Amino acid sequence: MAKQQSERHEERQVPNPVQIQKFLGGLDYPVDKRQVLDKAKAEGADELVMDALERIPERQYDSPVSISREVGKLE
Repeated sequence: MAKQQSERHEERQVPNPVQIQKFLGGLDYPVDKRQVLDKAKAEGADELVMDALERIPERQYDSPVSISREVGKLE
């Protein structure tokens, strides 16, 4: 049972704001989700970051903090 809980925890793992923002530098806000994903991919974001960003809501983001706030809700 401990292994199942550990596996579920790993599936829900999300990057911290610093990990995310290092791939989003230079975005001109406001941006939509597609722009966030495109920028992160172009900057070489790892699977953990891309997975988290793919799970944020489709909407406009007006700052790095607004993106980090949505990622924080994924935990």
